[in-house]
Amino acid sequence: MPSQPILIDLRSDTATRPSEAMRRAMAEAKVGDEQRGEDPTTLALEARVAALLGQEKALFLPSGTMCNQIAFLVHCRPGDEIICAANAHVFGSEGAGAAALAGAQFRPIATETGLFCEAEVGPLLRTPRHRSPRSRVVTVEQTTNRGGGRIWSQAAISGLAAFVHTNGLILHMDGARLMNAAVASGVPAASFSQPCDSVWIDLSKGLGCPLGAVLAGPAGFIEEALVWKHRLGGAMRQSGIVAAAGLYALDHNVDRLAEDHAHARRFAGRIGSVPGVIVTPADVFTNIVFLDLSARNLPAKDLAEKVMEAGIAVNVEGPSLIRIVTHLDISGADIDRAAAVTADAITGMAV
Repeated sequence: MPSQPILIDLRSDTATRPSEAMRRAMAEAKVGDEQRGEDPTTLALEARVAALLGQEKALFLPSGTMCNQIAFLVHCRPGDEIICAANAHVFGSEGAGAAALAGAQFRPIATETGLFCEAEVGPLLRTPRHRSPRSRVVTVEQTTNRGGGRIWSQAAISGLAAFVHTNGLILHMDGARLMNAAVASGVPAASFSQPCDSVWIDLSKGLGCPLGAVLAGPAGFIEEALVWKHRLGGAMRQSGIVAAAGLYALDHNVDRLAEDHAHARRFAGRIGSVPGVIVTPADVFTNIVFLDLSARNLPAKDLAEKVMEAGIAVNVEGPSLIRIVTHLDISGADIDRAAAVTADAITGMAV
């Protein structure tokens, strides 16, 4: 834990806290036993997200990681292989869950952006034979986290889906920041997710809920997912209290994601003028910005410690790499303050 109080938290959009209005919605929620299908607020959230994503059914779960892992448990059998970007969350940040739980392994694609195409997937597909892993799932991340919040285009997803399905594989979307992509591009979320065999959205990031994610797909897939939800201890009983936060977020916190994107561009523009700092992506697509300090020989850890002295928390992603993520608890004034402190810290530290 930082010894200095955090005044401006730019480490992740998971830092968001429920507003007073969201808390009221949670307090007033109608509830029942969700394990028995009797919680009306949870059922309403699931129906709404299924429609939002152009899928048949949806399932409310405690976290996005559980969404990914349940999807792999349904789609895969032990010895299957999952193709993904090498910097994808499922590969590097989920405790090797696919291997530990589903018995599946990853075959990663080297890509700095987190984006790839069918020409890169094709050579990784296994020729079926009894002594080889079975190519089973291709997974995409919308937006790309370590790829800098980049957006998979509708055309790219549709083309990849056609290729994947022609080859008898499954396309899964980690849609943790899918709503960021929809707002930034002006493309409806369903246009991105309909070609996928399974998809989920996170409620606890830019949408500002205290927890939760919603997994969606065909009815048969969700029935199998429900089995794994209970096997993994995912029953939440009177979950309407937290599902209500999700419904509130979909009503009030989607369009405002554009403010987060504007704040990320603002921060990037100010830091980009500091000599020797490379800001990526160069065109800030959504709410994630990376600062590459390697040209200044400045350790990211040192910069993070320096700005923390002013109560500004940033994420260290590598020896010379800093990540900042904007969200609904960050104001324009916060961005100005954080950018000024960061710029001064960089210029004041020895090259």
